[in-house]
Amino acid sequence: MPELAALEASERARRVLRRHCLATLAAQLGFQGWPHASAVLRGDRVDDLGTLMHREHGGAYWNIWSASYEEAHAIRADYGGFLLGYRSQFLIVEPYYIEALGLDPEDPDWERIGRDWARPRDREAWTRLTATAIDKCLEAV
Repeated sequence: MPELAALEASERARRVLRRHCLATLAAQLGFQGWPHASAVLRGDRVDDLGTLMHREHGGAYWNIWSASYEEAHAIRADYGGFLLGYRSQFLIVEPYYIEALGLDPEDPDWERIGRDWARPRDREAWTRLTATAIDKCLEAV
């Protein structure tokens, strides 16, 4: 937070607000800010899914990228894999990528959501997978 960075630690502790904490948390999870994170996590926003499901290791794997959800959905239906979101783009990944996120590709919740994190069939299963992804992301910080 730029407005807090220049302050001494004791002054920063007195001035930090809940909104600062939420903005920091959202940034750590790959979102533009707390309103963005909150909208994605509620399922209200699909035009920009943030970068939660694509971290530093993501480029080390063979992924299929698409700018269109419809194209990515068709590719996943034809070839398998897991459909994830990255900002306003989509990628189809293999189980190794899911493992690198700290998730279990054999978790039954993947089948419940249709292996489609961007537009899941089952919101409760998506919430469980996403909660685990958030936990793993925060463990890495």
